[in-house]
Amino acid sequence: MHETSLLVENLLSMWWIGLAAFLGPVLAIATRRVIPDVVWLLAFGVLIGPHALGLAVETESVEFLRELGMGFLFLLAGFEVDTSEMRGRQGRRAAVTWIVCAILGTAAGLVLVSGDVEVAIVLGIASTSTALGTLLPILKDAGAMGSPLGRATMVHGAFGELLPIVAMSLLLSTRGTWQAAAVLVGFALAAVVTVAIPRRLFRRIPLLARAFGAAADSTMQTTLRLTVWILLSLMLLTAVLDLDVALGAFSAGLLANQALSAVGPDHAHDIARKVEIVGFSVLIPVFFVTSGMGIDLGAVLAAWPMLLAFVAIIALVRGLPVFLRETWSDTGSGITGWRQRAALGLYASTGLPIIVAVTQIAAQEGLISDTAAAVMVTGGAVTVLVFPLVASRLARTP
Repeated sequence: MHETSLLVENLLSMWWIGLAAFLGPVLAIATRRVIPDVVWLLAFGVLIGPHALGLAVETESVEFLRELGMGFLFLLAGFEVDTSEMRGRQGRRAAVTWIVCAILGTAAGLVLVSGDVEVAIVLGIASTSTALGTLLPILKDAGAMGSPLGRATMVHGAFGELLPIVAMSLLLSTRGTWQAAAVLVGFALAAVVTVAIPRRLFRRIPLLARAFGAAADSTMQTTLRLTVWILLSLMLLTAVLDLDVALGAFSAGLLANQALSAVGPDHAHDIARKVEIVGFSVLIPVFFVTSGMGIDLGAVLAAWPMLLAFVAIIALVRGLPVFLRETWSDTGSGITGWRQRAALGLYASTGLPIIVAVTQIAAQEGLISDTAAAVMVTGGAVTVLVFPLVASRLARTP
C-alpha cells in the first residue's frame, strides 16, 4: 500500500506539472509570444506549488526529473555553441567582458550586503549569467540565429553559461579554492577522455561509424543514445566530484558535438533536433515548473524593492558593460548601430537557469534565505519576460 501511495503521489504531481507544461505554450501562442513559454511555466509552477494551491509537490522522483531537465537544457546550450567563435577574437573579448561584469556584480553585492564576501559572490554570479537555452527558441523564432546579432548573442551566451558555472564550482565549493581548481582540471580531463573513446573508435573503424550512423534514424536511435550516455556520464562525474551538474551537462553538449562529427557532418545538427524534442516535450518543462513551485509569491511581493533592485543590477552590471564594449571597441561581431548594441546587451543580461542553480546552492548552504532566493529567481523570470521583448523591438527598428 505504501508503494501504491508513493506512485499515486508522484503521478499526481507529474499530472499537474504536465498540465502546466501543456498550457504554457498554449498561452504563449495566445499572447503572440510576448510572454515567453518559460515565464508561463514558472507562473504555473507558482500556482500549483506548495506556497499557493498545493496541488503538486517536489517528490524525490520529480526532483530527479528536474535535474535531468536542467541537464538537457544545458546540453542543448552546449550543442548550439560554436567553439571556433569562442576561441576567436570575438570570443576572447566576450570572456574578458564577462570577467568585468562579474567583478562589478560582486562589488555591487559587497555594497548591498555590507561586506559579506560569499553572498556578494552569489550576487555577482547570478547577476552576470545568460540564459542561452532560453534565448535559443526566441532567436530561432525571430530568424536571427545567422545574423551578427544572433551570433554575438550566442558567443556572449556561451561564456555567460560556462564561466558562471565554473565560478560556482570554484568559489561556492566547500573545498578550498586550489582543491576546487584541481578537481575542475580532473573533471575536464575525464570529460575529454569520456568523449574521446567513442570518437577514436569511429575514426579508427570507419565501418562502425557508418553502421552507427545508418541506425541513427531507426528504432535504435544510436547517436541519440550515445549523446544521452555522454550527458549522464558527465552529470554523474560532476555529482561524484561535488560540482554543479550544469557544468557536466554543458560540457557534454560541447564535447558530444565534436564526437558526433566523427560519425558524419550532419549528425550533430540532427541530434540537437532530437534532443530538443525529448527535452522540450517533458524534461525541460519539469525543470521550469518545479523552479516556479519553489517561489513563495507572497514573500516575493512583500520584498518588491529587492526584486526591482536585483533586475536593475542585472541590467547595469551585465547589459551595460556588453553595450559599452561593443560601442567603444571593435569586438569583431559585425554589429553596427546603437539599437543593435543595446539589443545585444539586453539579450546577454537575460538570465534564469544559472540564477536558479546558484540560488539553490546558496540557500542550501545557508548563505541566503529562501525568500532572497525566490526574489532572485523571480528577478530572472522578469528579465526573461522583459529583456528579449525590448531587444527584439530594438533590433527590428531601423
